[in-house]
Amino acid sequence: MSKISLVTGANRGLGRNTAVSIAKRGGDVIVAYRTNVEQAQEVVAQIRALGRKAVALELDLAQTASFTNFAESLRTELSEVWGRDTFDHLINNAGHGEFAMLADTTEAQFDGLFNVHVKGVFFLVQALLPLLADSGSIINFSSGLTRISYPGFSAYSAAKAAVETLSVYMARELGPRGITVNTVAPGAIETDFGGGLVRDNADVNAQFAAMTALGRVGVPDDIGPMVAGLLSDDNRWVTAQRIEVSGGQTI
Repeated sequence: MSKISLVTGANRGLGRNTAVSIAKRGGDVIVAYRTNVEQAQEVVAQIRALGRKAVALELDLAQTASFTNFAESLRTELSEVWGRDTFDHLINNAGHGEFAMLADTTEAQFDGLFNVHVKGVFFLVQALLPLLADSGSIINFSSGLTRISYPGFSAYSAAKAAVETLSVYMARELGPRGITVNTVAPGAIETDFGGGLVRDNADVNAQFAAMTALGRVGVPDDIGPMVAGLLSDDNRWVTAQRIEVSGGQTI
């Protein structure tokens, strides 16, 4: 029986790459997206072209009140498409960045980051626990910026640090069900994240490349396949770990 993974923010960037990488390894995918249904359907089509099953579901992590309805929509899709009442893997990738110095960060920016990256992840996991299969797995995305500092990311990095601690507690509490919980922390990646700060700003790109052992910043293909591999049964004994995927950033 094929494993089913739910990837949040799967319509673009690292989420998209992760979703397609899972399909390439033989998994089926639920593509969760916030607003861009056209992008989400493109990912669904790409996954189906690989011979795997996929559906797209709308999800806004900032709207926790919507999670009950999302869970019901997910339950319906699982039944109608897969003939199942559970899925196997939850990858909490969705999020956004705010580039602002400490003195300039607004309360709205701070709240927006914590609402999505911490509160949203916490209560989405809570809402989906009845649908997550025993011996399944959760992967929460963090950031290399929880280990090193870069001016302008204080609020974002604080939110991701909270996710890392939360992941350890999830691993402890869900361990009796055989569910593993790990954090994947990418380094600087060339995507549209943060308005394309690393991808489109040559100076920032060069700064991070210079502090990386492998001599460049990352690309989505450095991350998605690693996440897909972590979901393998070969890694069933790995839990409560922060796994940095940064090419040796500031070592």
